[in-house]
Amino acid sequence: MTDTSPTVVRSSRTVAADPATIFELIADPTRQPSWDGNDNLAEAAPGQRVRAVGDVFSMLLTQGTVRENRVVEFTEGRLVAWLPTEPGSPPPGHLWRWELEPVDDATTRVTCTYDWTGLDPDDTFRQKRARDTTADRLSASLDRLAVVAEKM
Repeated sequence: MTDTSPTVVRSSRTVAADPATIFELIADPTRQPSWDGNDNLAEAAPGQRVRAVGDVFSMLLTQGTVRENRVVEFTEGRLVAWLPTEPGSPPPGHLWRWELEPVDDATTRVTCTYDWTGLDPDDTFRQKRARDTTADRLSASLDRLAVVAEKM
């Protein structure tokens, strides 16, 4: 049987908040568990706010392991993308990207992309987890992000 799962999954929604407010929730790892729709993020140490390509922030996952996230794309208030990896290891080939586009002064279009094109096809554990990361899960994160951002 051939796997026809897309390796790039994307979801967007409009949020009734300005880009700066939303970006702070994404770029500050301590805020991410409050809106994570995958229920995968437990906590992050304070003081890791992302500010540039090359930054690395660490997250404790709900299953008790730690992930380092290497920032590979960054435009303050508009774009951030990172490659998650186990500490001390090269990135296995998946990427999270968050893009913010102002609609007007108080509304922002937020797009989340999960791109797992670079994962090793023989890495069955990561392949399964990647296939389980559907557009519905990305939408769940966006919905939770909207709730938090719209209350600020």
